[in-house]
Amino acid sequence: MSIEIKSSTELPSHREAVTLHTSDGLNLVAELALPVSGNPVATLVMCHPLPTHGGFMDSHVYRKAANRIPALANIAVFRFNTRGTESPHGKSDGEFGDGITEEADLRAALEFVRSRNLPNVWVVGWSFGTELALKYGIDEPVEGVILLSPPLRRTTASELARWSGVDKKVIAIVPELDDYLQPDEARQKFAVVPHAQVIGVDGAKHLWVGESATKRVLDEIVRVANPTAYPLPEVWNG
Repeated sequence: MSIEIKSSTELPSHREAVTLHTSDGLNLVAELALPVSGNPVATLVMCHPLPTHGGFMDSHVYRKAANRIPALANIAVFRFNTRGTESPHGKSDGEFGDGITEEADLRAALEFVRSRNLPNVWVVGWSFGTELALKYGIDEPVEGVILLSPPLRRTTASELARWSGVDKKVIAIVPELDDYLQPDEARQKFAVVPHAQVIGVDGAKHLWVGESATKRVLDEIVRVANPTAYPLPEVWNG
């Protein structure tokens, strides 16, 4: 059976609703999507955009990642709502902490995927989520961080520079027409991390609207996490 991959396509995966428990006593809504058969070769822990501006675990790029990547690339996708965030999956306890108290949220997510012995963990951030990845992913046992539309507004220069001293990959995927940080400026700011890679995407905007933009960003994620599955196919032959 062949299925053309479209915006609304949801391919087979094993979905599990998860409740995360943070170190400060909150319960967070989460979901793990796994390949239907076999073990995943890598794991994505997804930190969503700014919840005070409509970001949540079901934001379209992350929803489509969970709908496609387990089947197309043999990668586990773990999404969660940070504290106080509500999405179609439900509402997490607590209230927005401006990227500070959310440290406990990311650490709970990473502890969960470790408890499941999921392999080759990458922290994927989008906009606000990139700040959590950069601030708190550095001292976790992860392969690195994949940053979608990083604004670098909450991450200090010293926090970014710390990544120069660790053997973890830093991949920034930056839209040409981003509202906050465009590719040339991103290359200047990420220069403090000599091994960081900045990928500029022509014509794309901060929210990656449109199927072509979504496919490009999912392709770039897969190119990092499981290069053998790159590029993602446009038809699934299940």
